[in-house]
Amino acid sequence: MKLETVFVEKPWGRTDLPGHFSTGGRKIGEVWFPPPPDGEDLLVKHIFTSEKLSVQVHPNDAQANERGLPRGKEECWFVTGAEPGACLGIGLKQSLTAREVRQAASSGEIEQLMDWKPVQAGDFFYIPAGTIHAIGAGITLVEVQQNSDVTYRLYDYGRPRELHLDDAVAVARAAPYPPSLHRHVTGRQTEQLVDSRYFRLAFCHGEIPALEGFGPTFLIPIGGALHLGDMMAASGECVATDDPLCWQAEPGASLLVARSAQPIGMPH
Repeated sequence: MKLETVFVEKPWGRTDLPGHFSTGGRKIGEVWFPPPPDGEDLLVKHIFTSEKLSVQVHPNDAQANERGLPRGKEECWFVTGAEPGACLGIGLKQSLTAREVRQAASSGEIEQLMDWKPVQAGDFFYIPAGTIHAIGAGITLVEVQQNSDVTYRLYDYGRPRELHLDDAVAVARAAPYPPSLHRHVTGRQTEQLVDSRYFRLAFCHGEIPALEGFGPTFLIPIGGALHLGDMMAASGECVATDDPLCWQAEPGASLLVARSAQPIGMPH
């Protein structure tokens, strides 16, 4: 089935989204596809930025459970569009102690200590829990994540929003980002992007693969469309299906395919 499309307004969002989205003049920062009950471990989003997002960090499952939350948040980003000079801040230029992280967040120096990476369409990054990160301005991306909204802000450029220094410092891995977690997808072939304890993700060109895992498979068209009889899913939509091989991709179509790596609802 095609999932509901939920538009989320954000102060850092945009009104000029790609043509397959209609904003009605609203400043949309995220488009969510709420999962079905048998796929509740994962959440798929599109993100659109006109300003930098806060410098933030997410806890892992154990850290979230300690705080009374059902799960932590690991996520990944597939960049579908980037304006010239657009960057993602992922990890730090050097390792810091917890005390140094707190001081840098309080003074704003952490913005300069972030490793801001220039990006282009096709760049892919896996973001483990504990990674200090920020999405820069002028970026459009697809995010596949553990279905959790827990976010601890370290720094927000002076905006009047709550920070969460104690929790953020406690869960942060204040170190450089492992280069092995980044790759550039050329779009000319199918390739596995993630095989983690939380979920599996593949980029597909043409033929749709059957991923091992649990619960429904999420099909996320990037370019072109998918068909199942009279039903069509195009860019800007998301399908959850128990039988992905029944769907046919148009010639030249590209998509992301995601599936949980754990039994749905079970502790990770």
